[in-house]
Amino acid sequence: MADTEIRPRSAIVLDQCLPVRLATGAVPSAIPGGEPAATQHRPSAAAHDRPETSAKPVGGAAGSGTDGERHTALVEIVIPVFNEDRVLAASIRRLHEYLLDTFPYSFQISIADNGSTDATWEIATRLAGELDHVRAVRIGRKGRGGALRQVWNASGAEIVSYMDVDLSSDLDAFLPLVAPLLSGHSDLAIGTRHLRGASVARSMKRAVFSRGYNLLLRTTLGARFSDAQCGFKAGRAEVVRALMPVVEDDDWFFDTELLLVAERHDLRIHEVPVDFVDDPDSKVDVLRTALDDVRGMRRVARRIIAGAIRVPVPPRVKYARLPSGMARQLVGFSVIGALSTVAHLLLYLWLRSLMPALVANTFALLLTAIGNIAANRRFTFGIRGFERALRHQLEGGVAFLVSLSVSTGSLALLHAFVPHGSARVETAAVLAGDALATLIRFVLLRSWVFNPRRLRRSPRPESEKSR
Repeated sequence: MADTEIRPRSAIVLDQCLPVRLATGAVPSAIPGGEPAATQHRPSAAAHDRPETSAKPVGGAAGSGTDGERHTALVEIVIPVFNEDRVLAASIRRLHEYLLDTFPYSFQISIADNGSTDATWEIATRLAGELDHVRAVRIGRKGRGGALRQVWNASGAEIVSYMDVDLSSDLDAFLPLVAPLLSGHSDLAIGTRHLRGASVARSMKRAVFSRGYNLLLRTTLGARFSDAQCGFKAGRAEVVRALMPVVEDDDWFFDTELLLVAERHDLRIHEVPVDFVDDPDSKVDVLRTALDDVRGMRRVARRIIAGAIRVPVPPRVKYARLPSGMARQLVGFSVIGALSTVAHLLLYLWLRSLMPALVANTFALLLTAIGNIAANRRFTFGIRGFERALRHQLEGGVAFLVSLSVSTGSLALLHAFVPHGSARVETAAVLAGDALATLIRFVLLRSWVFNPRRLRRSPRPESEKSR
């Protein structure tokens, strides 16, 4: 499994994935850019470890299946449950009705019972027998991560997802969650309670634990996603299956570890703000879960340091390159920038003896900016002759104004905090401002003033037309 390379994102254009209800039996045989659904390989569990499965097949006839059964829904929603007989029936019926009424793609709801000892399994099998597009899977071992691992590995859907059984996250966020995956834009998608647009109602204790945990992930492991614990996630099945072999946890830390591995390989994670209402009767032990998560973070950190996390990445990441011509342009721009900086400093130091610092900096920067734009025009971007030279200088003047603002701002801040700073300190401030201004100037010159597309659209001089 670990040797299977993640295929490039399937270009599943939303208009091409028109809703195909499972009950009609008319399902797409292949996804554009992917393999035929009937020939895709899925790992099978050992015979003694296969979960028990109950489902109502397409068309409504009663029956049961196995974990190897092919499910042709485009999106599979897994509901992992452990001793949830109190809320299971109401939640599944609510989710099923919502998806039938509003979700425009074929779907499968999979109830993943992981070791329940109450009436959860009986309720799950009854729901699977009554409702189309619902199946029940029984996993002998307790653990949310293990349940998701088994069901997702056996899934035939293009998109796999899960949500908590209490449906704490508003279902209106589900289509925005899976849409970037269906379009091929993103690899994974998560609901978040920590971005603008989210609405959250929960206890102070849970809020503090959640904020602290996500802050810890960002500061210790460099996580860039905002909410690891929200039980509302989805992913492209081929990506998820490629990542899972290196994910070791089978409990609450499973999806956090999955996200961390994905980020280590520069996969795209889409975030959707959710309306979240916490279940006050939740069985989750917050303190125990937090301690388990900290242990999981320590384990992942050790594996990262040891270089033990290796997953074949998509070609778009593996073969990423600088835009055409940028490498050469960066070299030319850097050389000219270094010479301009030296000229700017020499002019500034000479003029500083004649006038105030801000005025001296303005004149020094203006003179070097004219020479800088002319040199970059000729040597960095390869434009010869005087055609449009004045326009380029005027547009480059915008870059000059930005540079002036940054450089002058650094001096103004210096004088505000160190009113009597030495010439050496002033020079350091000018250098720091120059470094930032240089980066901004390169972006402006490449993307606007000397943009290749813009230059191609410009009319040629009359002398060239007559040749």
